[in-house]
Amino acid sequence: MLALFDRKRKPGINLKTPISDARYVVVDTELTGLEEKKDSIVSIGAMRMTGGRIELGDMFYRLVSPKTCLSADSVIIHEITPSDVCEQPGIDTVLSEFIDYCGNDVLVGHMISIDLSFLNREMRRMHGRKIANAALDTFSIYEWLRKRNMVANCAGNRLYDIIKCFDIPVHGAHNAIMDVFATAQLLQRFIPCFAKAGLQDIGDLLTVGKPFNGGDRFEITGEFSNF
Repeated sequence: MLALFDRKRKPGINLKTPISDARYVVVDTELTGLEEKKDSIVSIGAMRMTGGRIELGDMFYRLVSPKTCLSADSVIIHEITPSDVCEQPGIDTVLSEFIDYCGNDVLVGHMISIDLSFLNREMRRMHGRKIANAALDTFSIYEWLRKRNMVANCAGNRLYDIIKCFDIPVHGAHNAIMDVFATAQLLQRFIPCFAKAGLQDIGDLLTVGKPFNGGDRFEITGEFSNF
């Protein structure tokens, strides 16, 4: 835990680890809304991957009693109602469990800076610092590959626009764990492209998949989620 919270130390990953051997935690949050100053986290979902192998038996999913009220729009999107979360633990408990689950693995998400902005707000309040783990944005990776004509040019930038291009099926409700599974499958589809593109190790991948460079530069106006 100390290594995760110490700003002076880098996350415990070897940047020369081959992409196919690296450990990832794919993450998604559901929110009461997208305004960081007034909205809050209502659930966190996560799933481990080792290289392209999705570890279905090792998932993390927690509902959170949010600090702010659930809006009608948010309930329509993720189907989490006030009665579902009224007796759930607060974000302090759930975030501590999530940090323990992640360890030093590389975080992965679609437009992950949205999730990180909410998670880091709580981390700063609780511990005075941000989550130290390295992070990858699957939309940044998608754009990098698309510009090199290595993947299809999809109709939109949302997660579910892109997974349709890769024939990834959608099952069940739109919630954090289903979005995590979809994102994990998307990363799985990207991995064969990396060697062809000359990306060999996790350091290479972190360079092209850095959050705030790809999908995160798009402003989402009047839309609640990546769905």
